[in-house]
Amino acid sequence: MPNTEKFLQSVQEGYTFKGEFAVLGVGMLDKAAVPGALVKLPLKTMNRHGLIAGATGTGKTKTLQVIAEALSDASVPVLLMDIKGDLSGIAAAGVENDKIKERLAIIGETYKPTGFPVELMSLSNEKGVRLRATVSEFGPILLSKILDLNDTQQGLVAMIFKYCDDNKLPLLDLKDFVKVLQFVSNEGKAEIEKEYGKIATTSTGTILRKVIELQQQGADVFFGEPSFEVDDLMRIADDGRGMISVLRVTDMQNRPKLFSTFMLQLLAELYATLPEAGDLDKPKLVMFIDEAHLVFQEATEALLQQIETVIKLIRSRGVGIFFCTQNPQDVPASVLSQLGLKVQHALRAFTAVDRKTIKQAAQNYPETEFYETEQLLTELGIGEALVTMLNEKGIPTPLVHTMLVSPRSRMDVLTDGEIDGLINKSKLVKKYAETADTESAYEILNAKLEEAAQKTAEEKAAKDAEKEAKKTSGGRQEKSTIEKVLDNSVTRQIGRTAANVITRSLLGALGLGGKSSSKKKSNSWF
Repeated sequence: MPNTEKFLQSVQEGYTFKGEFAVLGVGMLDKAAVPGALVKLPLKTMNRHGLIAGATGTGKTKTLQVIAEALSDASVPVLLMDIKGDLSGIAAAGVENDKIKERLAIIGETYKPTGFPVELMSLSNEKGVRLRATVSEFGPILLSKILDLNDTQQGLVAMIFKYCDDNKLPLLDLKDFVKVLQFVSNEGKAEIEKEYGKIATTSTGTILRKVIELQQQGADVFFGEPSFEVDDLMRIADDGRGMISVLRVTDMQNRPKLFSTFMLQLLAELYATLPEAGDLDKPKLVMFIDEAHLVFQEATEALLQQIETVIKLIRSRGVGIFFCTQNPQDVPASVLSQLGLKVQHALRAFTAVDRKTIKQAAQNYPETEFYETEQLLTELGIGEALVTMLNEKGIPTPLVHTMLVSPRSRMDVLTDGEIDGLINKSKLVKKYAETADTESAYEILNAKLEEAAQKTAEEKAAKDAEKEAKKTSGGRQEKSTIEKVLDNSVTRQIGRTAANVITRSLLGALGLGGKSSSKKKSNSWF
């Protein structure tokens, strides 16, 4: 059998699926497209997660865009984490050009410019739906892992959450958590230690410093109310297509810890909210994380373990996660092993380190008789990639050098006017626009401390007044008695006589009374 026929048969057998699928591109052999060797994407396995990797400018973002469009067409909601700010164009129809026409003619597809239903979102003050979460929703375990606390400090955080639950102190934003930390270290320490055990001041100080570090990355704008409801990520547009939520996080590149915090909380919330789904014909939600190295860049070992655990478990909830990054090694090996679909664009070999990276990347893919994988990784053209995925039985499909289809939406950003138009039409923007500052731990503890301070001041003032009253009242009573005695005509004479006797006695005792004494006095002094 000629090599081309063998290759065609291998692709057709490996990429034929029973359920719904999308065409990702056409297989290539010896750098030429092989008609009919269509590489298809089965929607049934899209909850098995995936990786889109490759050097800058090789077409990663466009591949992400193509897959997101196919999912939306199949009524699957999509969440795109837009780090570079170049994914908003998916809301507008693309424009056909000669290159697109030529590419699709080779693949055997036709180009239909299409805009998709999009909801713009933000973690900060950028235009779009504001995403927030409360500290309570994070819970003590997740918050401790994000802050990279040791076992003792984790125990203290768990105790703080328990104390707040028992005393109806809602932890909504970080100022609530900081206020409770300060309270358990000072005014409330004795009271809390009676009920919950000893509190180490050094631990509360360490936790407080780490919370402040998180605040310096802008976490205050993320924690609070109204908290975002994950159901709003899984909406279907009026025309039946899946809504594509574009989370614009261009300001997160310098705040990786906040980005990791959001990512982990969102995954945990999805896992906790969604019921067990088993094997579905298509996923409930698919997330794409562009520039995924930011998720792992400053993640602690504990945080990485948590991410790995959630990725393993969330698949059963019908959620797929795709990481888009320049190098497969940006993703920890424990996470990389969980990714079913792998789309590898070209890698560049400029240095010895680059060549080592390419060799490692080649080892991540199935062996094939049709390609020298390590060499081909440096020769892939723009819009071409090595593709392999899991079939419906969980078996890896053949590795195929693929010419990818072009996105049907705009391969560029929206203008400011177009963004404003989307914002004005959005119902969710209005729903989450206003920050709610409801009464929570911060206000309740402040009121409690003010009340205690006022009570103490009032008690002190009352004691001072009582003391002053006694002093004043006692003096008046004594003066009044003397006056009464001296006012009596009989006693006035007795008083004078007694006064003389007393005076004399005193003077005598001092050697100053009487004439005889005066002489002695004179002698005694001179």
